[in-house]
Amino acid sequence: MSDFTLHTVDSAPEKSRPLLEASQQEMGMIPGLHAVMAESPNVLNAYQTLHQLALDSSFDKDEITVVWQTINVENACHHCVPAHTGIARMMEVSDDITFALRDEKPLPSDKLEALRTFTLAVMNKQGNVSKSDLDAFYSAGYRQRQVLEVILVLSQKTLSNYINHIAETPVDEPFRKFEWKKASA
Repeated sequence: MSDFTLHTVDSAPEKSRPLLEASQQEMGMIPGLHAVMAESPNVLNAYQTLHQLALDSSFDKDEITVVWQTINVENACHHCVPAHTGIARMMEVSDDITFALRDEKPLPSDKLEALRTFTLAVMNKQGNVSKSDLDAFYSAGYRQRQVLEVILVLSQKTLSNYINHIAETPVDEPFRKFEWKKASA
């Protein structure tokens, strides 16, 4: 069991308090991840900023879900996969997409599958993708902007996935019904 503190607005460092208040206001709760990150105001601020930038990217709701969940599943994040399952439902992403991602099954469109494949290539090759990786991504209709935005989302998810692993962040109550374990684990 981790000894990381799950901060409240009252227990958090002063500079984290307004960030936690914003989480509470936006989501109606303070997610466990934010409660852990509050120990470092800079980390919580960076995560919240990256999250908003991901939402403001050129990806539509299905595409951002594919990038988020591809990374979460590949990193076997016990916290983020259930959370993003719930988020996908709130965003009205098809369960066909959500469960294909969770179960590592083919996605319902070639374009989304190309996005997952490219995201995995960026992750697993630490950015050293090949010309054929790029060509396949571009052939699916994506451009350089989306290459960069995959990396943006990867930076967001690296923060959350790694912190959740180390802190053993408990799954938030609204997402417990979506608990998940990696099939190959």
